[in-house]
Amino acid sequence: MPGNTFGHSLSITTWGESHGKAVGVVVDGIPAGLELSEEDIQKDLDRRRPGQSEVSTPRLEADTVEILSGLFEGMTTGCPVSMLVWNRNANPSAYDYIRDIPRPGHADLFYQEKYGIRDHRGGGRSSGRETIGRVAAGAIAKKLLFLHGVEVLAHVIELGGVKAGSVTFTGIRENVEKTPVRCADMQAAEKMLEQVRLARDEGDSIGGIVEIIATGVPAGIGEPVFSKLDADIAAALMSIGAVKGVEIGSGFECARMKGSQMNDVFVIDDASIIPDTNNAGGIIGGLSTGLPVICRIAVKPTPSISKSQRSVNMVQMNEVDIEIHGRHDPTIPPRMVPVAEAMMALVIADHMIRSGRIGPESLMK
Repeated sequence: MPGNTFGHSLSITTWGESHGKAVGVVVDGIPAGLELSEEDIQKDLDRRRPGQSEVSTPRLEADTVEILSGLFEGMTTGCPVSMLVWNRNANPSAYDYIRDIPRPGHADLFYQEKYGIRDHRGGGRSSGRETIGRVAAGAIAKKLLFLHGVEVLAHVIELGGVKAGSVTFTGIRENVEKTPVRCADMQAAEKMLEQVRLARDEGDSIGGIVEIIATGVPAGIGEPVFSKLDADIAAALMSIGAVKGVEIGSGFECARMKGSQMNDVFVIDDASIIPDTNNAGGIIGGLSTGLPVICRIAVKPTPSISKSQRSVNMVQMNEVDIEIHGRHDPTIPPRMVPVAEAMMALVIADHMIRSGRIGPESLMK
């Protein structure tokens, strides 16, 4: 199956299925000389891990990472870093009743159409469990970026129709992990949690919006045409299952603005020329401006719901009603936060390596 690898100078290849033996990732292009441990990776995997709260699936997995290659005496060697997480709490028999019935909102039918075969156990390769590899790889990219003054954070800004108020980057850093919905606006977070409970009690699910911000990205990162920084970020974020929309900076609001409103005029600040506003979201012409890179993603409701839905039996070729049983998230955006951070970090790290801003020399200083 092609299409499992993402990136250029820094690339990742994820592998594994939801109810297979394990999932993991191979990360290629990490410069030699980066201090790295399994604890560095585990911190972000713990944020993505299921079973943490009432807003996530009750599937209990420790998601303990094992680094298999690419390290020697606690330092990256420049060789591929391979990481593995065992599936300890898989329950494939829970999906036997839908072996021949594609679930609405899932990729089941279309995997069958493409390959003539599919792993029906929890969606197999199309499961959200695939994101373990992304988060593990992103944890390395985030550490690499942090050493070069770049920090990436994400937070939920809308859930079930409840919108968060404006918060500072510091506010996100300090508050986002204080609530299971990962909204830095504490008052809005409580209202969001109420919506999650209502949807769960109704056997339904809700979607929302996640905002991702990267600070400290130097100006001039990116490529001018087909590998623009914003194009690669959009591709990275859209590659996450359940993401149905991406906007950068003012996004769709720019369609309702005049040029005089949208343009980020230039000013002199400490002998440097910088944009005075950030409607462009930190990227103009495919290149970073030096201001924070700001993106938002629209995340659809979890397609696995216990409410009765219509489908078909692909073998008997008759229409049927289906209720999805098993362990599922009533909402995806809160657990999407570390995944979105990972994909943003991977793209920025890739471009900084390509531009020569990050390399073995910069780590050995």
